[in-house]
Amino acid sequence: MKSVAIVGVGLIGGSFALALRKAGYRGRIMGVSSPRTIEVALARNVIDEALPLAEAIPQVDLVYLAQPIERILETLRLLDPLLGRGSLVTDAGSTKVRIVETAKEAIHRGQFLGGHPMAGKERRGVEEADPDLFTGRTWVLTPSDPAELETPQAAKFMDWVRRIGAVPVILPPSEHDRVVAFTSHLAQLASTALAATVANQVNTPAHMQVAGPGLADMTRLALSPFDIWQDILQTNTAEIDAALGAYIARLEELRHYLTTDRMRSEFSAAADFAEQCRRMPRT
Repeated sequence: MKSVAIVGVGLIGGSFALALRKAGYRGRIMGVSSPRTIEVALARNVIDEALPLAEAIPQVDLVYLAQPIERILETLRLLDPLLGRGSLVTDAGSTKVRIVETAKEAIHRGQFLGGHPMAGKERRGVEEADPDLFTGRTWVLTPSDPAELETPQAAKFMDWVRRIGAVPVILPPSEHDRVVAFTSHLAQLASTALAATVANQVNTPAHMQVAGPGLADMTRLALSPFDIWQDILQTNTAEIDAALGAYIARLEELRHYLTTDRMRSEFSAAADFAEQCRRMPRT
């Protein structure tokens, strides 16, 4: 992997560049992004050079798409005439079915391998880029065919994923989207709903002083901007709707259990799962 083009040099794209450098990558890293982002990325030595898409892509053997989902879909439709033979295109999109389907239709000269690093922050932008963002975090790869993982370019990319400290996990695109609807998207919407509910009931300074750290913990994800989540909600609607349905049904059950012994078993089962999440190995 001699050269990389990062399309979208924000939090994820910038962190990927910094993580590569920290892991010993000595190739050239080119950035394709907005003028303001490029200015900050160059000042922080996140990238070596800024180029338009049409100039950057023919020069590299790895294209990393770290844009919002709809922009990734748009970019995929532009790439094929620009790609060199043997190049690899991957992405960081939070939903995978539409991205993988679009890539399958649009990419022919190179190879596409869908990806989703399970890492991030509530704040975005290259200013927040962190070389350790992916350390110990799952990096989901979503080939449409398992044979896609056996190509030399895919093997090299997976090696770099491991070298920056991430943990590769392989899932089909549809399974990825179903699972993240519960493990990621539901958590965001639950946090948003909790913050909105409490905001309607706790509306004086004195009331806010009664809020403990648990509320701050539970509403952390509510800090996430809607313009990041809009594409996720629109490209994984059915799976998110199913996850919300399951969550609402469980809340209704808890409502009925408020004064029964069943609530004890609910607390116990939930605590077991929470402990499991915290013990999950990241190696």
